[in-house]
Amino acid sequence: MAEIIQRDGTWTFDGDTVRIVPGGKAHPVRQELGEIAVPLEAVAGVSFEPDRKGGRLRLRLRGGACPVLRAADGRLKDGADPYVLTVEKDRTGVAEYFVDEVRNALLIEQVPDTPVDRFLLPGPTLPVSGGGGDGTASFDGESVRLTWNWKAEESKTAGGASAFPLSRIAAVRWLPAIGLENGFLRFEPVEGPVSAPPKYDPYALDLWGMSKKEHTAVLVAAAVLMRLPGARTALDAPQGPQPLAKAAEPAAAPAGDHDALLRRLRELGELHQAGVLTDEEFSTAKQAVLRSM
Repeated sequence: MAEIIQRDGTWTFDGDTVRIVPGGKAHPVRQELGEIAVPLEAVAGVSFEPDRKGGRLRLRLRGGACPVLRAADGRLKDGADPYVLTVEKDRTGVAEYFVDEVRNALLIEQVPDTPVDRFLLPGPTLPVSGGGGDGTASFDGESVRLTWNWKAEESKTAGGASAFPLSRIAAVRWLPAIGLENGFLRFEPVEGPVSAPPKYDPYALDLWGMSKKEHTAVLVAAAVLMRLPGARTALDAPQGPQPLAKAAEPAAAPAGDHDALLRRLRELGELHQAGVLTDEEFSTAKQAVLRSM
């Protein structure tokens, strides 16, 4: 078990799952998302980035595994990213140990870093709401509701709150405010995109970047995105997520392919010599290969 406790949050790793719990003063996106259990098969890599104040522990997920990251499309700042932990100077050693433990597990389990074709994390808990600027968006799994505030344009407020079922949504896009440019949370109706700017679009929130809370709109985007037609998740895929290939199970090579199995034995020996595998892990894995031969 590897664990690191910081004011920014707590990360633990038990060999199969990285469990992330946000701190009490974490960014609103992370607080609203809550505790996250990241299966090892969703992890592409992990790193510790030191600086003079301590550093950052960063978990890199396989492309397409997390609906929040997919909805954000690389636009989340480190403070809002649930897979980044700020590490204080006196805990850098613990962070480096955490990195070693996760990396060793990735090697042993032979987890690829390639993109996946289904979500491996469940995403935000429903119902979910978020936003700011000229209104708030909410989603209950069946329909989206946009509630306007006093700052919204009259073209939006005149018709009251805007509500539409998931079946009327063809796409969703979130863009945070950057500099002097406003952002938006926009739902594209099935009949075609609205040409009006977000501030006049009844299917969009106009985000001004006035507070961190506005970033919670990305959680609504993620929840809708993973339920749009064609979106596949590990929760509803017919056969569920595929099991990982264990180091003790040389599934990549046919049982009769002795050359491949011999190469596997050499690889295990190198991992053992490098200290990645313990004596017990090496013995177990070697016996499995020998049984296959």
